[in-house]
Amino acid sequence: MSRTVLETSSLPAGPRSVRRGLLCLTVAGVTWGTTGAAVDIMYRSSDLGPVAVSFWRYVSGLALLLAARALRPARTVPATGGPRPARRRWPLLLGTGIGLAVFQTAYFGAVRETGLAVGTIVALGAGPVLTALGGRLLLRERIGRFGALAVCGALGGLAVLVLGDRKGTVDPLGVAYALLSAAGYAVATLLARWTGRHGTGENPYSLTLWSFGIGAAVLMPFAWAEGIAPHTDHLGLVLLLMAYVAAVTTALAYPLYFAGVAAVRATTAAVVMLIEPVSAAVLAVTLLGEQLTAATVTGTLLLLSAVGGLAVAESRPAGPSAG
Repeated sequence: MSRTVLETSSLPAGPRSVRRGLLCLTVAGVTWGTTGAAVDIMYRSSDLGPVAVSFWRYVSGLALLLAARALRPARTVPATGGPRPARRRWPLLLGTGIGLAVFQTAYFGAVRETGLAVGTIVALGAGPVLTALGGRLLLRERIGRFGALAVCGALGGLAVLVLGDRKGTVDPLGVAYALLSAAGYAVATLLARWTGRHGTGENPYSLTLWSFGIGAAVLMPFAWAEGIAPHTDHLGLVLLLMAYVAAVTTALAYPLYFAGVAAVRATTAAVVMLIEPVSAAVLAVTLLGEQLTAATVTGTLLLLSAVGGLAVAESRPAGPSAG
């Protein structure tokens, strides 16, 4: 799910097909949108909790990425400067690993408590908003009046989503988990932006590997306490779903996203990736039988429109009126 590792990427800028990039982003977005559905079915089929699911996704995804690197033909990469200072590299690695662990685990907790549709929409909608606010307060980034309006729209959408729920389809604890997930995303993203400004950005593939390894190490004691092994009569189904999450939504989707963002503008990528919560909501209704109330739909449209507005705002050059 998370795209934080891309904030520090410095991918080679050769001739690329924009159409192919858009296709890669679309496939990655739809694929990531199925992650919550797969996890929800695991919850229904076993006693695994969100920490254990997140831990196994990290471990299996890390193993697949390491295997892919071992099988990949060796190639010489030209040096891009001297070695990165450890005093800045390690905060990036640790902060990103821990931030993504919180992001993913809290998201899985949100899916369990309030359902796939609402959990995904709140987590992925609030993440860019918290990042924009944090960038303004901590990194002195300008978002302009249009960006401020988008933030207000997102907060309004979240309020409608939660306070307008009359049928009890939105669980406050699940929303809290989703907001915690968004906070983890924002922290890791802001840290990546800060290190990137100081010339200490990390290769995206390397940062992904480190993040998965650190995340797995952080989550292991909590996963052990929660119950690291599934107890179920449907062990084959649970293992199949876990393999899908690791191979398709992790080892396959991340490289597709890397290729996509290398070929299109960041704004275009941000807007295209709104397909992720939309696909998750469709699966929630059609596959899992969740209900979307009028308040849920209205709040969702406001929240996702605000994220699209933030993407447009970030693409505009900062002018004298930006504040």
